Amino acid sequence: MRGKMQMANLSTVSEFVFVGLSDAPEIRLLLFVLFLLIYLATLAANIMLLVAISTDSHLHSPMYFLLGNLSLLDLLCPTITVPKMLGALLLEHKKISFSGCLFQHFSLIAVVGTEIFLLAVMAYDRYVAVCHPLRYPSIMSTKLCAQLAMGTWATGLLNSLLHTSLVFTLSFCGANKIQQYYCDIPPVLALSCSSIQSRELVLLVVAGVLGGSACVLTVVSYICILLEILARNSPGIWHKAFSTCGSHLTVVCLFYGTTICTYVRPSFTYSPHWDRVVSMLYGMLTPLLNPIIYSLRNKEVKCALKRVISQVRRALTRQENLAQPPPSAG
Repeated sequence: MRGKMQMANLSTVSEFVFVGLSDAPEIRLLLFVLFLLIYLATLAANIMLLVAISTDSHLHSPMYFLLGNLSLLDLLCPTITVPKMLGALLLEHKKISFSGCLFQHFSLIAVVGTEIFLLAVMAYDRYVAVCHPLRYPSIMSTKLCAQLAMGTWATGLLNSLLHTSLVFTLSFCGANKIQQYYCDIPPVLALSCSSIQSRELVLLVVAGVLGGSACVLTVVSYICILLEILARNSPGIWHKAFSTCGSHLTVVCLFYGTTICTYVRPSFTYSPHWDRVVSMLYGMLTPLLNPIIYSLRNKEVKCALKRVISQVRRALTRQENLAQPPPSAG
């Protein structure tokens, strides 16, 4: 009888409550305006970059194809979490269903995992561009780029499926307050009344192997680039290499650093306040900074964006002219 009562208690949690945001009304309004502006700027920057890459023939190359995938991921990442957070700030609707939390968790881990693998592929692309420039078109063919992009998405989805199944098949009985503004792994694990040591070990091993492999590929690619630069020792080679790889290297350091600090560590080191700050960095600021970094350091992207903006302005001007009533005859 006691066992049946315990089993009944294990199935009581049907929703979670986010408590990772301020309860003071004036602070909530300020945060709502700030995060809304960041979110809208992120959407605008990444959509403009996607439009520029898809419409400008100068950007139809492997590097920009991969950059377009990165922009798509940077659109999805904040869209998974920020609208719910804005609703909690403005309407105080902090609850999320168990299935909604599961879906949010799966989507976010899929996007984050895919981005980790995509950054590694982009590092390999830069290695080929610097170390084998003459063979670059044949090595980084359209077919290979498509296969690599599909591989990163598939690996990200499978990795997320494993993480989500390990986390959400645990028992949740009683406490349902998530110390975060979205359904992240550490705060959700903290609510489980099951033993999590074995599953946490599996999660750490999988994250370490997959994330470590992507990180090693990235590091090895840049070590090869550095050795190639040192071997050539020709005038202007450092400036050329930095202009080729600087943007990607900046994005890699920003994203890998914040992601590793969040996921590749045991749950007993979890700190709600610190983790909220770190998750804000990779969940909101990184998707905004990525298109800005690539735009500021890349002349081709800047020229393409200027053409997109001028086309949008001309389209808006035409719409305004069409909306104006014709002059009256006499």
